[in-house]
Amino acid sequence: MISFNYETDFELENEEAFENWIIDIVDSEASAVGEINYVFCDDEYLHKINVEYLNHDTLTDIISFDYTVGNLIQGDIFISIERVIDNANDFKVSFEEELKRVMAHGILHYCGYKDKTDADAELMRKKEEEKIKLFHVEQ
Repeated sequence: MISFNYETDFELENEEAFENWIIDIVDSEASAVGEINYVFCDDEYLHKINVEYLNHDTLTDIISFDYTVGNLIQGDIFISIERVIDNANDFKVSFEEELKRVMAHGILHYCGYKDKTDADAELMRKKEEEKIKLFHVEQ
């Protein structure tokens, strides 16, 4: 089950399309969808989580709490819409593309992909691009 929660004024325009896309991402990694919760919020909300749970006093675009067991993908993914907007501007991409990248990023972590080393980060970027393209596939 995939749920979308809002702690800010932002709301996805077509939750069903995003839900189908997330299922496609998980399926493409030979895994199964468990309970995945997206929480869209602002910088202040995500900063509090970053400080309280991760002891990081910085802004970030995404924090994910991974509850995956084996190939059953599950967890809570918190996304700062303010960071996504800023990153889209910085990277000169659309807000929608950057949002998809961040949403896929959390799922890819749950599937075992890392991004701490340069090589891992490069693979993560390639996987993000691959998964963004799945959004355009007819359901």
